[in-house]
Amino acid sequence: MKLLSSEDWQAYPGKFIALWTDAHYAYALYQPAELVATLLVNGAYPALSHKGAGWFQRLAHDSNGHTAIGATDTRPAIEHFRSSDGTASWPEFSSPSGEGIHQVAVGPIHAAIIEPGHFRFSLRGEEVLKLEARLGYSHKGTLALIRGKSPRLAARFAARVSGDATVAHGIAFAHAAEAALGVTPPERAVYLRAIMAELERLANHGSDIGAIAGDAGFSFLDARFAWHRETLCEAAKAAFGHRLMMDMVIPGGVAGDILLGGMAAILAALLALESELPGLTRVFEDYASLQDRLVGTGIVPPQLAQAYAAGGFTGRASGQNHDARVSPGYAPYEHFGLEVPVEQDGDVAARIRIRLAEIIESIRFIRDMLTNLPDTAIVIAPPSGSGSGVGVAESFRGPVWHWLRIESGTIADVFIADASTLQWPLVEFAATTAILADFPLINKSINASYSGVDL
Repeated sequence: MKLLSSEDWQAYPGKFIALWTDAHYAYALYQPAELVATLLVNGAYPALSHKGAGWFQRLAHDSNGHTAIGATDTRPAIEHFRSSDGTASWPEFSSPSGEGIHQVAVGPIHAAIIEPGHFRFSLRGEEVLKLEARLGYSHKGTLALIRGKSPRLAARFAARVSGDATVAHGIAFAHAAEAALGVTPPERAVYLRAIMAELERLANHGSDIGAIAGDAGFSFLDARFAWHRETLCEAAKAAFGHRLMMDMVIPGGVAGDILLGGMAAILAALLALESELPGLTRVFEDYASLQDRLVGTGIVPPQLAQAYAAGGFTGRASGQNHDARVSPGYAPYEHFGLEVPVEQDGDVAARIRIRLAEIIESIRFIRDMLTNLPDTAIVIAPPSGSGSGVGVAESFRGPVWHWLRIESGTIADVFIADASTLQWPLVEFAATTAILADFPLINKSINASYSGVDL
């Protein structure tokens, strides 16, 4: 860790990942894993100008009472508008000015089994001029639950940051604990972790692709991808005892070896998906009505995605300039700090292509790891030591980061940055390139986690 002056803190170069505070310091994490800090002065620190820093600074204020001096966004990140007696006032949302503009409210309670989140759309007719997403309604207290526990006990809470990425968060947490304590997990455990992570990726990619197709009226694709997700989850249960493989990754290795018959179940599920995937992919490519809903919808310019360190989810569209779809008199590119739109943008169709390509690679990767699975132990006991460490793992959404400070075998402090934290602003932007009816397609194509940012 580098301790910086307030001036160097604000001027530090690099691709921003996360920010958090403890009793004495404000920390900032940059790629690839550079951790810097600056001293808090009367509970305050200089705000960072990085686009992704806003939510982290709001969370630091709500959780720890620390103020980012010069921050332009001071809205709550958690516990929205709640007073001490538990009542809540009606929230205020700013809207673009002009005639014929109205607002549509969605959530925070949704019909599906998902965490609460509120979307406030400002519309002219069906055209989305602005979307403001408010999250953090549950405020699960995950960070507080992890503090004061051993890494082994705390791993259960890390695995529940976002249930659909439980393996990825488990691996990132384990990596952070192992780095802090100087532990190297056995080689077989590394392979088993990777197999579980790729199974998790396959299940989620297929589920998202099918759900997008279902929202566009292609229920056949939704049904087939749902079937394959079920097959993969059942294979995971046969191999690791749990459909989501929750609590299988622990600091020092994995909680159990692959079960008898588990390898055959995984290979059968992969073969079934691989065999049908070309036909399912052709439906996306050959049906003009489906392409009409996906191409040019939910655009995220690569320039903007890179500013939020989320370039993997932009994709590449046909090269058309879609700025003409933005309402006259309101410029979201300017709202998000872009001088001009770029010509090759990522849309829903591009993000589907990325997921389809990753499915093929994940199948190959799992087969290779199963074939070359090392014959070693699966876990070692972490020592009761002290230290700090950063861990990262690639979830199906993107990288998730965990930071731990351990004192005499007990976690003294922790911070977690889900990939969704830097993707929700992209959801807000992408919505402004489409009509309201297309938002379900956009939302599912990025699939930012409500739970992942609700620490």
